[in-house]
This record gives sequence, structure tokens and C-alpha cells, in this order.
Amino acid sequence: MSLYLDYLAEIESRKNDLGLAPKPIDSAELLSEIIAQIKDTGNEYREDSLKFFIYNTLPGTTSAAGVKAKFLKEIILGESVLAEITPEFAFELLSHMKGGPSIEVLLDLALSDDTALSVPASDVLKTQVFLYDADTTRLLEAYKAGNAVAKDLLESYAKAEFFTKLPDIEEKIEVVTYIAGEGDISTDLLSPGNQAHSRADRELHGKCMISPEAQDEIQALQAKHPNAKVMLIAEKGTMGVGSSRMSGVNNVALWAGKQASPYVPFINIAPVVAGTNGISPIFLTTVDVTGGIGLDLKNWVKKVDANGNTVVDENGDAVLEEAYSVATGTVLTIDTKAKQLLNGDKVLVDVSSAFTPQKVEFMKAGGSYAVTFGKKLQTFAAEALGIEIPNVYAPSKEISHEGQGLTAVEKIFNNNAVGVASDSPLHAGSDVRVRVNIVGSQDTTGPMTCQELEAMAASTISPLVDGAYQSGCHTASVWDSKAQANIPKLMSFMNKFGLITARDPKGVYHSMTDVIHKVLNDITVDDRAIIIGGDSHTRMSKGVAFGADSGTVAIALATGESAMPIPESVKVTFKGKMQGHMDFRDVVHATQAQMLKQFGGENVFQGRIIEVHIGTLLADQAFTFTDWSAEMKAKASICISNDETLIKSIELAKSRIQIMIDKGMENEAKTLNGLLALADKRIEEVKSGSNPALSPDDNAKYYAEVVIDLDVIDQPMIADPDVNNEDASKRYTHDVIRPVSYYDGKSVDLGFVGSCMVHKGDMQIIAQMLRNIEKQNGKVEFKAPLVVAPPTYNIVDELKAEGDWDILRKYSGFEFDDAHPKDAARTKYENIMYLERPGCNLCMGNQEKAEPGDTVIATSTRLFQGRVVADTAEKKGESLLGSTPVVVLSTVLGRFPTIEEYKAAVVGIDLTRFAPPVEAMTTKFVGKAVPVKRV
Repeated sequence: MSLYLDYLAEIESRKNDLGLAPKPIDSAELLSEIIAQIKDTGNEYREDSLKFFIYNTLPGTTSAAGVKAKFLKEIILGESVLAEITPEFAFELLSHMKGGPSIEVLLDLALSDDTALSVPASDVLKTQVFLYDADTTRLLEAYKAGNAVAKDLLESYAKAEFFTKLPDIEEKIEVVTYIAGEGDISTDLLSPGNQAHSRADRELHGKCMISPEAQDEIQALQAKHPNAKVMLIAEKGTMGVGSSRMSGVNNVALWAGKQASPYVPFINIAPVVAGTNGISPIFLTTVDVTGGIGLDLKNWVKKVDANGNTVVDENGDAVLEEAYSVATGTVLTIDTKAKQLLNGDKVLVDVSSAFTPQKVEFMKAGGSYAVTFGKKLQTFAAEALGIEIPNVYAPSKEISHEGQGLTAVEKIFNNNAVGVASDSPLHAGSDVRVRVNIVGSQDTTGPMTCQELEAMAASTISPLVDGAYQSGCHTASVWDSKAQANIPKLMSFMNKFGLITARDPKGVYHSMTDVIHKVLNDITVDDRAIIIGGDSHTRMSKGVAFGADSGTVAIALATGESAMPIPESVKVTFKGKMQGHMDFRDVVHATQAQMLKQFGGENVFQGRIIEVHIGTLLADQAFTFTDWSAEMKAKASICISNDETLIKSIELAKSRIQIMIDKGMENEAKTLNGLLALADKRIEEVKSGSNPALSPDDNAKYYAEVVIDLDVIDQPMIADPDVNNEDASKRYTHDVIRPVSYYDGKSVDLGFVGSCMVHKGDMQIIAQMLRNIEKQNGKVEFKAPLVVAPPTYNIVDELKAEGDWDILRKYSGFEFDDAHPKDAARTKYENIMYLERPGCNLCMGNQEKAEPGDTVIATSTRLFQGRVVADTAEKKGESLLGSTPVVVLSTVLGRFPTIEEYKAAVVGIDLTRFAPPVEAMTTKFVGKAVPVKRV
């Protein structure tokens, strides 16, 4: 049977079983067969083949795009003649193919001696921005050889006509509201984790957004208001919390955006999303990628009494009152010039933050990628012509306050700034391009990153990137048919692109399912590094890391750069003494609780950098804090360590990198060896005093300063989804932090220790607790299931070598076996301990889940509705979050422990200890910090 007939069978299956359109074509072999049928004028499949060729072939660097570009060139040259595709139409189709093979064809034609071909080819090239080194080198050589078309192209690029000739955004945009949910909206609502396998199939994945009923309601609004865009709203909450998924915005755009190109299926852009408390920082980045609009509505405000004091309820929370209604079906107008949201002639709220000069450029260009590549292309052309770069784009926003020191994040941005005009240090609010040092791609968004790289015609990793890693942790739990279909292809693509990959496409080294954040934390060997990772928990305890969408990961891999504003910072310090029965996880939870109390319920962390003065806590352990900062709604977090601790953390990272090399994971570019050299260089700088550990200046300016009192933390602290709160907007927020005594006697159905919030010490705590219980009772019995997933294989190996794995194995009823991995997810659990494969496990919710309606106590970060545990008709599932000893003891008891039981259980156990640094973690300001001007 031919590939085409196989494709027809797949089309029929998708249509009948799923109600879907034909899958877009990315295969060269299939498209070659389709082209042969087009050339055969009598072929029975010719008409449909033409439609597939024109409207259903993926652009960029897919193998199909190469075949399509070659055939279009044949048509333009007259070697193939089709009534349906004229040479003029062939040029139009090439203009929608973005880059790679299409640019090669256009350059062939533009640089030819035939003006009938070179002029139209040049006209199309003037609209393109996705040119890479091979393309620009070719153009430069032609220019130097005296080619007039090459000179004309360079002059057009220098003027950035590919941008300036685009239409400006509309001054008035009509929207009709749709309340997608009340309270914070997790991207799980827009792109459920349990549907991760389908993300690369955009139409299929789009079907899982919110609910079928919601999709029908959105379509009904569109039919009723054909001239308005549907604006999805998080009422009394923040839109897009908890994850950086591009698939969430893709789904919103699919239902409420516009088609990017008539010749590329299911790629929609320019959605409008909003929230009472705006859009989460990581989600807003994905909105920018698509040229969309993200509004901070402020439509619910704190109620005040006659004296101007905030009115509070019986729980001490501020009472909110509605400033204006955005009920579903309300027609509003966005005035993009005045930067206001209107209802008729009435101004509802200022929305200036959504229409900065940079964001308006993204909207005009159809997304941030086009602006990033456009700037690079303009810079290249101006340099080639030997002229000053014309001022076309909004200049980088460079803010400098004389006499004001720098925070830690300001120092990192200054150190990595690209193309900075100022000679003065840059402060928060500046908007600049920065070099990205480390990049991470994870396995459930990785297939989308591959698509983005193909779409922007990238074929190899940027040499500016020090190291990049492709994980296998989100699909570690179950090696099912979906994982077997997606993951090998992903690893092969990324390995070829230049990343270190968890799985070896050649099958030589053992597959690693280590949690991506732990690996990125290990391969980050510089506390001044900038890290971009395709997951919201990309929050390293060295350098500053930003959780990003699959597209931003792609652009960082392709260019080694990212553009972003320097965020404001909140300083976190500690006082007092940590009590012996407390774990550092309790300090992390208490930080959020004490912060909210100190600032009257205002989350001062939201959208900002948390600069935590951690002092002597090693990077592995400090990661517990930085990881949780995602749930604090912070943009990122930075750990300030002393010199000795930083050196120890880098030495530990070196040992882990060496293990990766020993296992055979090094690539042809010797990336891992390069990281070892960078680590040695950084250690020497710290030891010599030439460049000590990163610290802020003593007169740096912070948005707020939070002091955490360790003395008052006397009970384990639990983060509670508060599933039965009468106010739906206060459920699943991570803001409800309660002491363990609140839950006295509450039954527990399942416990989970694992994912990125634990380290080797947590595994050792489990072993110590099992020994204690065995000594006290003669044996260990579990009254509720306990799932244990170590974060990395290194930890498992170390536990085996040191003997702790023996006690874990003794009391486990299941131990992972890489030779025979599970091929199906569990639906039921026994009252035993499960020793699972390293990876994300229950935290992801895409493979393993608790039984519906369970009360789960976990060390993970995810308490979102339906993520770890689904609801039943009778009972809402609860994912409460706590420390490792609380989880273990709760499963042994089958309920939450009393504080007395807890204290007795941890006597003599070495919990994760922390003591505030005794010295000031700052540098004396000398006014000489100057940005590095990278090129």
C-alpha cells in the first residue's frame, strides 16, 4: 500500500473516531508521492493532492517543506506547468513557508541573472526574517561580488521594511467576554497535563481546552458577535498560573484567535486573555510569542470603610467588591492608542502595561519571534553596508538611577546584556536582550519545541549556548504506546540539533529519566548565568532561571538570546533559629504565609524576582525554595550564597556532570567537558577573590523586603487547596498555608514523596524513618499507599552504595525495573510503598494519578484541581503539600499525625537543616558596575 493510501486511511480514522481534519503533512516521502499525483493530470487523487500540497503541508525545515520548496521552484522555472499553481502563486506559497528550504530557493532565484525571476523573488525575500548564517553569508558574498539585487535586499533589510511595511495594529479592538473560570486559572484548564501526549497535534490537543461545553459557548459568542474577539477571563484571579505551556495559548488562539496563514493549518495567533489580577509572568511570555494581548482588568478591588480602611472578613481576608462587570457576553472595546478598556464611551481601566512599545511590535509582527529575528537581520544588513542601524524598532528600554546599587538579578542582566547603548548600569524596568547560557527542554512540551524550531527554520543549536538538555522525566512513569511513539523521535531530533539528551537515539547509554530541573541545576556552573527552561519550575539555585514556553525555549536554542525586561526584586532574609523538628520545606511554606500576613494579603512576590539570602544551604537543598517560588507566582528566584557554599555547590555540579560524561552522554561538541572547564574557571575566580559569589549591592533598591521569623515556625506547614472554600476564587491558590495540627485525625488516602521538590536528603529521611518505626514496632506497615520517586538516578546509585536503598527496598511492595518498565498507568493502589523510576510521576498528572476523590499528601508542588487527583461526584480530590516526614508518617498512620506523634517520629532524624547567614550577604556599592556589551 502507498504512503498516500495510508494517509487516506488515517484521515478516515481521524474523521470517524475523533472528528478531526487531516493531520498536517511533515513527511518528504508522503509529499513526494502527492506531487507525483499532481503531475499526473489523469490521477484519481489529483484534486485532493493539490489541496494537501497547498493547504496542509507544514513549513520551515520539515522534510516536507524541502520537497514543497523544490517543486515550487520547478513551477517558477517552467519545468513543471500547472494551471492551478501559477508562478505568481508559487511565489506567494514560498512567502508563507517562513525559512529554510524556501529561503534557499528564493535566494537561488533572486541572485540569478534572469530579472523576470530575480525581481519577484527579491520582493518576497524582503518580507522574510527567518534567515540564518548560511543565508546571510550567501547574501553578503553576492553583495561583495557586485550583485545589485543583493545590495537592494541588504538596503531593505537595513531599513527593516519586512516590519515597517506591515499594517499597524487596529486602534479599536472589539472584544466579547468569556469567563473561563473563577479564581486563578491554571494552564491545566487550557491544556490539561493528562493530554500532554497530543500537544504536537494541535487540532487534537485543542479539543481538550476547558470543556466541550465551553468550546460550544465560545463558538456561539463568535457567531453572535462576528466583529469581536472572544476574550477569555480569569474572574477574581490570575490567568495562566502554574505552568509555562505554549499549548495553553495555542489552544486559546485556536478557539479565539486568527489563522496565521491560509496555507498552514491550525496555527492561530493573536488571542486576547485577561484576569482580574492580570496574567502570570510565564504565561504572558507565551501570549507575546503569538502577538496576543494580555490584560490586567483590576475589576475586583478591596472594599474600604468610611475611614479608608480595608474591610476584612471573619478570616481576616480583604473583602472584594466589583469595580465593573465582565460577565460572559459583555461587549467591550480595547483602545490601543489611548491604552484603555472601554464599555461604550466609559473608561473602565487603564491597560498601558499590555501596550508597551515592545508588546505593540510583537502584535504588529504577528509574534515575538519575528521581532527577534528581524532585529538580528537588520543589524547584519547595516553592518554589511557599513551604515548606522536606522531607528526602526522601539529602542531597548534602558533605565539607570545614578548612585543606586544593583540587586542580584540586575547584576546578572548587566553581565549578559546584548547590544546595550548605555555606559551606565541598568536597573529594573529596563527592557533588553540578554545572552542565554543554559537551556532545558522537557519531554511533554519538547515535541512542540521541535515544531517551533522547524517553523523558524533552525537546524542547529546556537554557539552562544553553554549547555542544553532534553529531559525524559515527564513521561518517566509509564513507557506506554504514546511515550514510545513520541519520545524516541523527540530525542533523535534534539540530539541531532545539539542538545545533551536523556535518551540516546543510538541506544548506547542507559536512558535517564532524571527530573529536568535537577539536571539543569547541575549543569548550571555559574551563579551569573541566565537559564531558560520549558517548565514553570525552571528555577535554579545558581544564576537566574525563567520557566518558559516551548517557543521561547526554541528561540533560546536557535539564537542563544532572549529579550525581556529586568524584573523588580523582593528581598527575603531570615531571623531566629530553626527548631530541631522542622524541615526546610516548612520554612518554604512559612515564607509564603508570613509574606502574605506582613503585606495584608498582597502577594508582593507575584511577577517579581525573589532574592533569597540563603547563605550556607547547598544548591541541591536551596532548590526547594527556588522551585516553590513558581507557586508563589514569582517570575524567578535567586539564591545568595557565600563563597564557600557556592564553591561546594559547583564542585557537586562538576561531579554530576562527570557522571554524565562517564555514562556516555557527551556529544560531538563536547558540551559537558566545556561546562567542566567553565566550572573550574568560576571556582578559581571565587577562590582568588577576583570575582566573588554573586551578591547585591548594599544600597540596591527592592520592591519590598520580607523578613521570615524562624522562631515562630513550630509545626510542619501544609499548603492546602482548600477545595471546599465557599469562595471559589480562593481554591487551589497555594496561598492557604496551615499547621499540621489543623488536620488532626484527617484521613489520608495516598502519600507521594518525589518530583523536583525533594533531594537526596529526603530519600535518606525516608530510610531513617523506616528504621525508627521498625525499631519501635518490629516492622513497618502502611495504612495508606506511599509512592516514592527519587529525582535522579545519581541519587538512587548513591543510596545503593551507602546502604539506604536496602531499607527502602525491604519495605517496598514495588520497585521499578528499567529492563521491564510499566506500560500502563496504575488505577488502583495497595497499602504498600512503591519505589518508582526517577522522574516527575504523580506531580505531572499525565501518566500516574491518585484514585479520584482521594486525599493526597505530597511533597510535590501541584495542588491544582484534577492534576494529581481528579474529583468524583461525591468528593473533591485534594492534593495537600507538605514535607517528606509528614508524608511518610501520614501513610504509616493512614491519617495526618498529631504534633506529638510527628515530633516523636523525627527524633534523631537529620532533617534538612537551615541557619540564617550571620554575615551580611551584600557587596559595598562602588558605582562601577557597567554592563557588558555583547555582540
